[in-house]
Amino acid sequence: MAVSTSGTEISSINKKDFPKKGNKILKIIDILHEFYGDFDFIKEKWNEDYEGLLIKTKEEQKYKRCRLAKRTPKKEGYFTVFWKKDQNNNNVPYTNEDLGDELVIVVIDSYNSGLFIIPKEVAVNKRILSTRDSKGKMAMRFYPPWCTNLNKTAQSTQKWQLEYFRSYKIGN
Repeated sequence: MAVSTSGTEISSINKKDFPKKGNKILKIIDILHEFYGDFDFIKEKWNEDYEGLLIKTKEEQKYKRCRLAKRTPKKEGYFTVFWKKDQNNNNVPYTNEDLGDELVIVVIDSYNSGLFIIPKEVAVNKRILSTRDSKGKMAMRFYPPWCTNLNKTAQSTQKWQLEYFRSYKIGN
């Protein structure tokens, strides 16, 4: 499968060679490695604050677009972004050609963590990805099971998202 990787370089990773942001190891790497084993990766320059990576698993040889979702102080849930720059340097949503096989959103909190592993077909059906029929999204909130004080819209979103959530115990 071809995946758009314009303006990036592919690097190989194993557990002893995690990518860093400044001098800090990216938070999502340990969880991704635990779920997928060794992988090649592309560190995305535009979504750096959300630890944007495109990984290609060594075992399956499949691409997964990965992000860290961050807790926000005034609203329930965890926020993340997923966009690229177009030829005019404008932010635009990813297309199904950009995604790879899955969108992986990692949530890390004090005592809770996990991954939302959203298959490409679901990302298209939920209008996350840009298609001829849908504008797509450049950001959204994710609601893991420990988010309980939600309005009706957030509850509806959480309901479909939880089908794709995998819990991860910190310190595994």
